[in-house]
Amino acid sequence: MQCPKEKHVELIDSTLAGHLAVKHCPTCDGSWIPAENYHDWKEQQPATDRKPLPPPLNMDYGRSPLDTRGALCPECNCYLARAKVGSKNPFYIERCVNCGGIWCDRGEWDVLETLGLHAHIEILFSNEWQFRVKEAEQAERERRATVEKLGDELANRVFELAELLENHPNGDFGVAYLMRRFDK
Repeated sequence: MQCPKEKHVELIDSTLAGHLAVKHCPTCDGSWIPAENYHDWKEQQPATDRKPLPPPLNMDYGRSPLDTRGALCPECNCYLARAKVGSKNPFYIERCVNCGGIWCDRGEWDVLETLGLHAHIEILFSNEWQFRVKEAEQAERERRATVEKLGDELANRVFELAELLENHPNGDFGVAYLMRRFDK
């Protein structure tokens, strides 16, 4: 089986998370996780009702240079769909649309494990997840723009006030008051 990113390299047997059997690329350090192996491994993980949240946008991660490279499934030669995992340096997890196998570039499995997403990879490919990632990115852009326009001190006071109003039972009254003040 050939590496989907380094096509001339043969994948070798390896493991992740102790006993998840994978095919590993000795050149690019990526890992192919066959769908059946992932499913069996996941069945052995402790059950949890906790739904994962989008990862923090400020998480620092040294993305693999091969992450931008599209790829075909090493098992069935179908296109690998990509799911964005939002972070300070976003990266993409890839999954075969046909057989369900998963490709993680160098270090990506470790990040997923740190974030508690390694046992929920299918969620990354959902519309809900991708919407939540985009929503978090938009909120971060808005936050940076507020700091840029108002400066650190005033922006932090605005953020603090927004949080106080958001958590107050009559916070909408305070927001309405501020809107009236600036509606002149």
